[in-house]
Amino acid sequence: MPFRTRGASVALATVAALACWPPGVAAATARPGWSVAPAPGAGSRPTGDDRPFFYLEGAPGTALADRLAVTNPAGHPVTVRLRGAPAPGGTDASAWLAPAAAQVRVPARTRAAVPFTVRVPRDAAPGERTAVLRADGPGGGRSVPVHLRVTGPALAALTVEDVAVARGDEGAEIRYTLVNRGTTVLRPRLAVRADGFLGSALRRPARALPVALAPGQRVRRTETWSDPPALDAVDITLTVTAAGGAHASARAGYAPLSRGALGAGALAVAAGAGGALWRRRRRTARTAPPDRPAHGTRELTRVGDRP
Repeated sequence: MPFRTRGASVALATVAALACWPPGVAAATARPGWSVAPAPGAGSRPTGDDRPFFYLEGAPGTALADRLAVTNPAGHPVTVRLRGAPAPGGTDASAWLAPAAAQVRVPARTRAAVPFTVRVPRDAAPGERTAVLRADGPGGGRSVPVHLRVTGPALAALTVEDVAVARGDEGAEIRYTLVNRGTTVLRPRLAVRADGFLGSALRRPARALPVALAPGQRVRRTETWSDPPALDAVDITLTVTAAGGAHASARAGYAPLSRGALGAGALAVAAGAGGALWRRRRRTARTAPPDRPAHGTRELTRVGDRP
């Protein structure tokens, strides 16, 4: 980044452009220790109506700029170190923050306005991002929240991947991965079904999952299945949906026995059924009465024929 290469010398150049307070004003507005806040407009002083945090908005590939005010009401200089840092919760954008100087020396009774930039990557998905601008100095550190909105079309899209079933001591586990392929935060719903040769083995209607997927995020999850079939081979289908029209499904096969054992078992069942049917037909043939002519029928002789 261009700002980083200047080092501590940039800090002195930045401080040279600061507004120094007269001693009387400094005494009236002095607070214990130094502080940081979003810088007010050019030439103005901080007030209670100033911004409590930074808010920037831009498209992928753009560089956004703002200024951090470092206030030193003490009678001696203060040196602080500046950096971007993750914010609690949200989607981290701290790597995008670049202060004009990594270290700033603020003279006594002086407010320094330090520029910084937010460089939005070209491949950044639209949506909300968070970070903090962190300042560390005498007595600890201070942070100012940075809220960033990457502009662009909203697209809701997700996939369910890597579906597999593993047999355990107390049933089975259905393992899968959810991936947010869109540009918005998704709260997916999941439905599960399993069908085999013997019919339906599992039906779970769609329900909300305790997951909020940020754009590009992947989450590995597991569904427990306490009573999988002991003999039947089944096909398991997972269907996920989310607001905005997101929809996806994936399938996996599950067989408690090997395919060969299941095939041999199916052949044995079919052979047994065929044998039983053959024996039943033989018994029916042995017990059936012989064919007899119907009652009241006789052979007719045409007139003129000899008997």
